[in-house]
Amino acid sequence: MPVVTVIVALLAGLAAGAAARPLIFARAVPRGEPTRTACTSCSAHYPAPGLRGRLQAVTGRCPACREKAGPPAGLPEALTGAAFAALAVTGASGWTGAAQYWLAACGAALAIIDLKVHRLPDVLTLPASIGTLLLLAGAALAGEPGNFWRALTAAGLVTAVYLALVVTGMGMGDVKLAPAVGALLGWSGWAVVFRGVFAGFALAAVVALVLTLVWHVSGKGRLAFGPYMITGAVAISVLATTLG
Repeated sequence: MPVVTVIVALLAGLAAGAAARPLIFARAVPRGEPTRTACTSCSAHYPAPGLRGRLQAVTGRCPACREKAGPPAGLPEALTGAAFAALAVTGASGWTGAAQYWLAACGAALAIIDLKVHRLPDVLTLPASIGTLLLLAGAALAGEPGNFWRALTAAGLVTAVYLALVVTGMGMGDVKLAPAVGALLGWSGWAVVFRGVFAGFALAAVVALVLTLVWHVSGKGRLAFGPYMITGAVAISVLATTLG
């Protein structure tokens, strides 16, 4: 993979992360609370208007009072940039690659919000699902390897599985993200659907075990599942498309 392609993907990811920062700030609030548009310390608008305000926001501090505001300095940018660069290294391309990049971009913002306040807001889960389906439709029209109808069916089945798991504590945000996960995995095959969904649960289980054994975090605490759900789906999808 040409180094220039990876660099371009990295820069695109950094830009996407920066663009998502105000949305993360606005939505990273407990369920039921209003979205935020201003610093909680001094009520200054966040981010400040204009390009300079956007750049100042990357520091994770309010430009007026310098108190912490929004995600930590560089976190959305670094997370999305790293995801895009990793996808570029694998050779992700075409409409299918675009769907993987899209879910990675939405997923980075969702992961930060979920880890902070344990919720996956509709303003990101719905575009993640709709965008993934539209890009896969483009892949089907372009004749790329995969099956769009299987992707649609998988989106419905995976959503049904997550909906059934609501009684065990699964969040509705995870359910609303499930169509994107199911569609992306279903595009490549039913075995890929199983592996991708399983990977999400396996990653979450490993992290929960490490938190319990190493940091002695109580197992009664709720684990944000969104980051593992997205990571497992994108990783398995990429493996399926690159390795055949």
